[in-house]
Amino acid sequence: MTNPNSTKTWIWRGFPISYQTKGDTGPAVVLVHGFGASSWHWRKNISVLANNFRVYAIDLIGFGGSAKPEPNTEITYTLETWGQQVADFCREIVREPAFLVGNSIGCIVVMQTAVSNPDTTLSVALLNCSLRLLHDRKRPTLPWSRRVGAPLLQRILAIKPVGQFFFRQVAQPKTVRKILLQAYAHAETVTEELVDILTAPANDPGAVAVFLAFTSYSSGPLPEDLLPLLPCPAIIVWGTADPWEPVDLGRKLANYPQVLKFIPLEGVGHCPQDEAPELVNPILQDWIWEQTRTIESQTLESNSQVIS
Repeated sequence: MTNPNSTKTWIWRGFPISYQTKGDTGPAVVLVHGFGASSWHWRKNISVLANNFRVYAIDLIGFGGSAKPEPNTEITYTLETWGQQVADFCREIVREPAFLVGNSIGCIVVMQTAVSNPDTTLSVALLNCSLRLLHDRKRPTLPWSRRVGAPLLQRILAIKPVGQFFFRQVAQPKTVRKILLQAYAHAETVTEELVDILTAPANDPGAVAVFLAFTSYSSGPLPEDLLPLLPCPAIIVWGTADPWEPVDLGRKLANYPQVLKFIPLEGVGHCPQDEAPELVNPILQDWIWEQTRTIESQTLESNSQVIS
């Protein structure tokens, strides 16, 4: 894969973190991937957004080109941990509050960042937010088969040899392709490059342990926990053909007052930034400029009140 962006390394808590950056003017934008992905999942967005903004795409610890330390001994893989990583990244690398954009589980991460560290975040954009339907508190609402099956599978995968074998099967390119063909509504967007982006980090030391740690993670915040606490505005964009995060459930998140817009993308799957960048990039650009103007107007108004 050729990379037109600048790939850099940041040391966080003693661990190397990989990120991409492009653009040198305008507001700062930080892009946060979902489970099993990386900053490369934003390859169709970074250059376009960099025409107007300073864009950063980070690999969460445990994924992509970032370190994969041992779960529970060196680090705990939780949404709070990742939220703090993004907050520290904004403070140390971006060095100013940023517009945070997430996909899937990355949406929970950026909301956690904003709630725990409000000084780092100007607004959040949520693309097919993970509903965390296998969360402990969600299980009673699931069909009986999933309610019983999910905890059983977690216990089976916790048996180390079984979990390692399962991961090796899932990380095969042919298996990843099948999963992507479920998640993406347009088969032609599931390219060899995309499959390689998702399978390459699976060969890194520690990748198996990270995968198994997250598959057993059924606690932490839900989107409905974080949305009421958001200290900033939010926009939600949702591919309506997402088989994992149903759009009807996603629409309910738009009822929170912090959500100013809910934009459905008809016939698009779970990763709209990659499957339909021609739709997503203009939406993000308009949202960021709109919020920037609002912030500037509020600042002018506040300053004028202080002077008077």
